[in-house]
Amino acid sequence: MSIQEITAGLPAPKPLRLGETALFLDLDGTLAPIAARPQDVAPDPRRTSLLERLALKLDGRLAVVSGRTLADIDRILESCVTAVAAVHGLVLRDPDGAVHATAPHPDLAVATEGFRVFAARDPGLIVEEKGGLSVALHFRQANWHAEAARACARALATQTGLVLQEGAMVEELRTPGARKGDSVRAFMAKPPFAGATPVFVGDDATDEDGFEAAQALGGVGVRVGAAKTTAARFQLAGVEAALAWLEASG
Repeated sequence: MSIQEITAGLPAPKPLRLGETALFLDLDGTLAPIAARPQDVAPDPRRTSLLERLALKLDGRLAVVSGRTLADIDRILESCVTAVAAVHGLVLRDPDGAVHATAPHPDLAVATEGFRVFAARDPGLIVEEKGGLSVALHFRQANWHAEAARACARALATQTGLVLQEGAMVEELRTPGARKGDSVRAFMAKPPFAGATPVFVGDDATDEDGFEAAQALGGVGVRVGAAKTTAARFQLAGVEAALAWLEASG
């Protein structure tokens, strides 16, 4: 399906058929509400219990695909999901627990320093370092700097050759390499995911690649949150709706 402009909104997905599904879940904005600061997102017993049940009923065909670091995903989800694509796919932990990571870009330190210099102008600007592979500049608490933050990120991307990835109130510069869609394809090529129907659930522009990959493999994308231009075929109103749908499925 081609990218479509959402006007009246997409239909909500039906409950999952867990026996034939491979489920890929974003974290922030999908399983957990967006927080003012990345470190403010904490473990939640309801979410952990839900993911444990889903992993069991899916026979392990559950993966979290997030822009966060592997350590941060494990902190928030209390290590309840084994298969994880972290830093947008630059770090991949297989269902058997083996971890594969892309080599860091040599100019990441330059970009990090550039973001730190920019962030010094306002305490509401937050620089998030992601395991030596990526660095993000958050301006959710200082959105009056949005235009300047985007200009800073574009300039640093040109200077360093890092990949510019724009998100909701965040500019990120990452080592070139795998994206979320690549992670879906990698997981779907191996047990226990192989042969199942992929369903990718996410909320942000960074998840569009995941939607497209799932749908190219015969599955679907489910967008969480406000209606926007998207490749997804289904939509849920927000995090609470996403959790309720997953609970109804599992």
